[in-house]
Amino acid sequence: PILGIDEHGLVTEWNRKAAEISGWSKTETMGKPLVKTFITENYRNEVWYVLQLALDGQESANYEFPLFTKSGMRRDILLNATSRRGADGTIVGVIGVGQDITELRALMRESQLVADDL
Repeated sequence: PILGIDEHGLVTEWNRKAAEISGWSKTETMGKPLVKTFITENYRNEVWYVLQLALDGQESANYEFPLFTKSGMRRDILLNATSRRGADGTIVGVIGVGQDITELRALMRESQLVADDL
């Protein structure tokens, strides 16, 4: 998925894959506070910290966080957060490019269970 926020943390981009994974349409997400609306309370501070780093110019790679779908299912996302700059070079937001690693995590847990049984 690709998602974006402005300097206030409001959603400015939500691509088709983000909508597919989350169940939230682009229309439903635009202008909403990303962290407060789409991240569970337990992870809000941590996710906001990573986004704030990107807003300060410090990009993050391979950050894992849970995104809860509209139906309440947990999806594990591996995200790269990159500063988004305006025409004058100032940071105007963050673009996040991620991968849904939910199935990978499930396979890893299953493999570990099998290995533990050996």
